[in-house]
Amino acid sequence: MIALHSQDYKKVTLGLGLGSFLVFCNLYYFQPLLPYFMVKFNATELQVNWLFSSTTLAVALSLLPWAILSEVIGRRPIMRCSLVLIPCINFLMFISPDLHTLIILRALLGIALAGFIAVAVAYMAEELAPAALLIAVGGYISANTLGGIIGRIYGGVMTDAIGLQWTILAMSILSGIALLIIFPLILKQRHFVAQQGRLSHHGKQLLEHIKTPTLFFAMLIGGLNFSVFINIFSVMGFKLSAAPISLPASLLSLVFLCYLSGTLSARLSGRWMHNHSLFSGLLLGIGISLLGLMILSLQTMLTIIIGLLVLSAGAFFIHALAYSHIGRSATQGKSTATALYLVMYYSGGSVGGFILIYCWQVGGWWSVLGATSIIHSLMVALVFALRCVSRRARSESDSKLVACKP
Repeated sequence: MIALHSQDYKKVTLGLGLGSFLVFCNLYYFQPLLPYFMVKFNATELQVNWLFSSTTLAVALSLLPWAILSEVIGRRPIMRCSLVLIPCINFLMFISPDLHTLIILRALLGIALAGFIAVAVAYMAEELAPAALLIAVGGYISANTLGGIIGRIYGGVMTDAIGLQWTILAMSILSGIALLIIFPLILKQRHFVAQQGRLSHHGKQLLEHIKTPTLFFAMLIGGLNFSVFINIFSVMGFKLSAAPISLPASLLSLVFLCYLSGTLSARLSGRWMHNHSLFSGLLLGIGISLLGLMILSLQTMLTIIIGLLVLSAGAFFIHALAYSHIGRSATQGKSTATALYLVMYYSGGSVGGFILIYCWQVGGWWSVLGATSIIHSLMVALVFALRCVSRRARSESDSKLVACKP
C-alpha cells in the first residue's frame, strides 16, 4: 500500500488532484452563465437550468455503469478514457452553439466526466494505506472545490471578454494539454483485483450497499446536502444578475470564490475524524450550513457573501465526511459503493435545482428558505438514524468476536 508522504503518494495525489480539478472545471463553468443564457436564448430560469442540470443528471446516471466497468478492467483505464473525451465534447459544443444542442452535448459531457468521478476514490481506497486515504480524500475534495471555483470564474470572465464560443474552444484546448501532465502521474494499480463481469453480480453488490444502513443513510445525507448547496448558488446568481444589482457574468462568477471556505473545511475533515466521531462532524456541518442560510436571509451584498462562505464550509465538511465514510466502510465493491454515493449526490443536485429554482420563481427567497429548512431537518434525522444503526452493527460485531473466543 502507498504510505502517507511517500513519493508514490505525492505522484498519485497530484495526478488525481489535477484530474479532479480539470473534471470539475468542465462540470461547472456553465453555472454562472445561466442568467446570460436567459438573455441569449430568451428563456426562463427553469429552461436554462437544463444546461447545468442535464450535466449533473447525466453524471448521476452514468456513475454506476462506469463503476461496474472499472470492476472488470480497472480504475486507471476508465479515468484515462474520461479525460480524453472531455476536450472532444467541448470541441463539439464550440461548433454547435444553439440551446437544445448545447443541452444534449452538456449531457454527453456529464457522461464523460462521470468516468473519472466514479472511480477516483475507489482507486485511492485500494492503493493508499488507511492513514493516507483519510488525508488524500480531503485533498481530492479540495481539488474538486478549486476546480469548481476556477471553472466558474473562467466561464464568467472569459465569456464577457471573448464570447461564449471562444470560451468553449479555449476550454477544449486547455483540457487537451492537461492530459499530457496528468497521465504519467496516475500510477498503474498494484492492488486491483478484477471482479465478475456479470450484471447480476454487480446488481447484487448494489442491493447489498442499499440494504446496508450504515452506507445508505450516508448516501442520502450526501444527496440532500448537495441538493441545497449547489442550487443556492444558482438562486443567488439569478438574484444578483437582476435589478437593482445587475452584476455581469464576469463579476457574478467571482461569487464562487466563496467555495474557498469549503476547500479549507474539506481539508479539515480528515483531521476531525482522527479526534472526533463521524456523527458529531455531520451535525456540526449541518449546523454551519443552516447558519449560512440564516445569514443569506438578510439579503444584502455583504451578508450574501458571508452567508455563502459559511454555507460552503458546512456543505463541504459534510460531503468530505460522508464520502470518506463510504470509502472506509464498504468492504466489497468499493467502486460501486462510492459511485452509488455519487449517484445520490448528483441526483440530489439535479432534482434540488428544479425544486429550489421553482420555489424562487414562485415565492422568492422565503419559499427557498422553507424548502431548504425541511431538507436540513431530514438530514438531521438521518444522522441520528446512522448513529443508531452504526452502534447496533458495532455491538453485533463485538458479540460475534466474543462468541468466537475459545
